[in-house]
Amino acid sequence: MAQEEAIPARRAAASRAARDDREVREAILTATRRLLDERRFDELSVADILAAAGVARGSFYFYFAGKHQVLAELTRRAVARGQTAAEPWLAATDDPRETIRHGISEGAKLWRAEAPVLRAVVENWRSDPELGELWLSLMAGFTGATAERIAADQGAGAGAGAGADTSAGVDTEHLAAALTWLGERLYYLAAIGVEPFADEEALVDVLTHIWMSVLHPTGHR
Repeated sequence: MAQEEAIPARRAAASRAARDDREVREAILTATRRLLDERRFDELSVADILAAAGVARGSFYFYFAGKHQVLAELTRRAVARGQTAAEPWLAATDDPRETIRHGISEGAKLWRAEAPVLRAVVENWRSDPELGELWLSLMAGFTGATAERIAADQGAGAGAGAGADTSAGVDTEHLAAALTWLGERLYYLAAIGVEPFADEEALVDVLTHIWMSVLHPTGHR
C-alpha cells in the first residue's frame, strides 16, 4: 500500500519539476526579449540576462549554450507567426492582389511587434554559425513556399509564368529568393526607422507594387 501511495507523489513531484523547468526557461526568454527593447543584442551579456531573469548561471546554461541560442528561440517564435500570416497568399484565392497585400501587411505588423528580436537576428546572424544556419533556413522556407506559389500560378497561366520569369530566363527559385530577401531588407529598414519605409503604409504599397508587377504583370495596374 505504501508503495502504491508513493507513485502519485513521485508523479506530482515530476510534474512540479517540469513546470518549474518551463518557468525558468520562459523567464530567460522573457527577460531577453525585454532587454532587447532597451539595448542592442551585441551590447547584452549573459550576466545581464541572468540579472533580468532572476535565475542562476547554472540554470541558464542548462537550457542555452549562450545568448545566441536564446535569440534563436525568440526568432523561431516570431517567424512562426509570420508563416501563419503568409498562409492566405500561399493557399491562393481569386484576388492575388488582395492576398499579396494582406500577407505583406501582416509581415509589416509582425516586424513592428517583434522589431527588437528580428532586428537583432538580422544584425547578428553572421556572428554565430547556429544562428546563421537558423536564419538562412527560415528564409529558405519562405523562399520555397513562394516558389511553389509562383509555380502553381504558372501552371494555371495566372502569374509570372506567362511573363517575366520564363521569357526573361529568370529561374523561379531565384525570383522567389529575390522577393523574399527584398522583403527582409525593407522590413529591417522600417524597423530601424529609415525613411520612407518607416511609414508602414508606404512600405506595404511599395512591396505590393513590386510583387504584383513581377508575379502578375498582365493583371497589374
